[in-house]
This record gives sequence, C-alpha cells and structure tokens, in this order.
Amino acid sequence: AGNYFKGLLLLIRQDHKITESETTMMMRIGRTLGLEREFCEEAIRDILENRYITDTPPTFSTHELAMKFVRDGLRIASSPGRVNDPEDRWLSAIVKANGIDDGWYVAEKSNIGQVEHDRPFEADGLRVRYRG
Repeated sequence: AGNYFKGLLLLIRQDHKITESETTMMMRIGRTLGLEREFCEEAIRDILENRYITDTPPTFSTHELAMKFVRDGLRIASSPGRVNDPEDRWLSAIVKANGIDDGWYVAEKSNIGQVEHDRPFEADGLRVRYRG
C-alpha cells in the first residue's frame, strides 16, 4: 500500500504542481489502501518540497501489480486533459524498471482518453496485506 501510494505521489510531483483533481484522486486511493486521512493530506501537501524522497521508480512484486499502478498513474496524470511530458517520462521509467513491454504502455496511454473518470481505480481491487 505504501509503495503504491508513494509512487503515485512521486508521479503527481513530476510537473511541480498538484491539481485539485489529483488531490481528490490521491485521497480516494489512500482511503482504498487503508491509509489514514491525515497521513494522506500531509503527504500530498509536503511532496513538492520534500527533497529527501528520491524519484526512483518503484518496482512491484508482480507485473500485474505494476501494470495496475501504471494504469492508475495514467488516469491521474491525464485528469487535467493529457499526460504531460515529465509524468510520461516518469511512468515510462516505471514500465522499464518493472520489465513491462513498451508497446503495452503506448497502447494504454492511447486508450486513457476513452476511460470514464468515475470508474473504479485499479487500486480499488487490490487486497492489502499488512506485515506485522
């Protein structure tokens, strides 16, 4: 859950601004992942200024999870209209870091404009397991 949320936070900071729609979607995903509201609000508020978090693309335990992440990332990044160049480069880096085919990413990116923005996120179907 933390890696997924952190990865999306890193995505929304790529263009050095966070839109209202990005904040709304991040809060929704944070709630879905079982993260505290206050934690999510603080993380979103602080991500632009936090120099201690590096923009290293996250790697996921499975290709399926990485693909879900990229789909959600594309949806968030396209919320103001289209995916901007910094966010596109960062998502491309995640695709590469997770060994996903570039052709798949190009196809997903071309389909993102056809996605209804009120449909569930990929994160909505994730089962979060806590290690304790």
